[in-house]
Amino acid sequence: MDTRRTSLTPNQDFKASSTPVVVIGGGIAGVSFVEHLAILRSQQPIILISCSRLVKAVTAFKQVAVVMETFMVEEREATVLERLYPNVTVVTDTVTRIDAANSSVYTKSGMCIAFSKLCVCTGGKPNSIDSNNPNVLCIRDTESVQTFCAKLANARRIVLLGNGGIATELVYEISECEVVWAIRDGSIGKTFFDPGIAEFLLPILEDGKLDQPNSKPIKRTIYTNTNDSSDININNCNDTTGTEHYGTALGPDWKSNLIIGGKSNRNIRIEYKCELTRILQPNELIKLPSANVAILGDWPIYVELSNGRVVGCDFVVSATGVSPNTDLFGNGVGATISPLDGGLLADTRMETSVPGVFAAGDVCTTDWGVTPLWFQMRLWTQARQMGVYAARCVDAALDDRSEDVTLDFCFEMYSHVTEFFGFKVVLLGLYNGQGLSADQSELLVRFTPRKEFIKLITVGGRIKGAILVGDTQLDETIENLMLNQTDVSCYGDSLLDPDIDIEDYFD
Repeated sequence: MDTRRTSLTPNQDFKASSTPVVVIGGGIAGVSFVEHLAILRSQQPIILISCSRLVKAVTAFKQVAVVMETFMVEEREATVLERLYPNVTVVTDTVTRIDAANSSVYTKSGMCIAFSKLCVCTGGKPNSIDSNNPNVLCIRDTESVQTFCAKLANARRIVLLGNGGIATELVYEISECEVVWAIRDGSIGKTFFDPGIAEFLLPILEDGKLDQPNSKPIKRTIYTNTNDSSDININNCNDTTGTEHYGTALGPDWKSNLIIGGKSNRNIRIEYKCELTRILQPNELIKLPSANVAILGDWPIYVELSNGRVVGCDFVVSATGVSPNTDLFGNGVGATISPLDGGLLADTRMETSVPGVFAAGDVCTTDWGVTPLWFQMRLWTQARQMGVYAARCVDAALDDRSEDVTLDFCFEMYSHVTEFFGFKVVLLGLYNGQGLSADQSELLVRFTPRKEFIKLITVGGRIKGAILVGDTQLDETIENLMLNQTDVSCYGDSLLDPDIDIEDYFD
């Protein structure tokens, strides 16, 4: 391999001594980093290395409240970045090695690119069940979604594995196909929902459309605590050379304008508390003593579940989560890896244990200590926030003023605005009681069947977490109460009384 330092000429003349900032990864975190740094330092050469000429960009960004935000993600040609920001150069290549000691990265095509600072935004790699099986499909990027839609058009039945965000969205969107949804939990969407909200959403899932009859709200107070772990569902792709790489994650609007339908009647069957045992080809059914081929039917592939059931289908969709893609750090780079989830440990300035090497998005694990109302969750919202904040940190580091950077306010409280089953969903703070003590947490709930579901978790009279499903009109008020840690204990059940506008309390 040619290890000479290749001179990459940006779109305008820069000082020869200005060594570029290099970013690895063209996903939401990487592109957000590039765009923000390009604005902060318009004369600083920036090189984005992406395995594809298509990169992810945030559009229609809206700061809907103090920490809540909404945006869309579009896939665009990398040349658009170069046109918008003259100091940015996009290299379509795959990084094979990082030489931190000599501040350079090596690529598959043989380039050696020097950097002044490096930001790693390589995202997550899929927990694929069988990447070599043509009847097993992992969904991560636009290409894999298009492949899925094409395969589904001729399918009678599919098996969906996973219970995170992508799987939960996908099962609702599918029409004219039988879906066997196998989940290891006792309720759907456990990454985001407790069993109560799951029950609220089940009729909508079964109907396949939003139906909102006029019903009176149901309000009650119960005491509970729920600790849920993250299970994000993103998967991989392969390039034409056979070298495995990982496409950028889907954005919040990935399912828009897609025709997701098969060639049979829509029917959703949920298999609870089970996992995949093995995948069987038709000629392997003989290995199952109890298998009756006539009953199972004639299918291209069969799935054996841990509950003993065997299901035949046209193909399997794997949405069983990801792990941080830290493969570049296995060859003596020396960055500290989190023993909890395998991510690159990043401090409050997004810098890894290797000086000058930063990380943002799914690849990193925040090493910030205890933040009362925030926790890391590998979602597009935090990928954008980390990318923008990492750009600020690198900007300061280039001028040796890192001490001036304070943790961005968006990390004061967890927030995520999304949509499930046609409902707007707002998640705030410790929305499922993450880390809270069961004997101290109080849960206040109001719901109207097929219309709205509101859950507030309070400790000592102060709201620590909230889920708002539907058009509740309470988003900003609840956010403010949480950020200010206002004592709401004196309001009791009236806090969620549908006949009282709680904004009047807190003008």
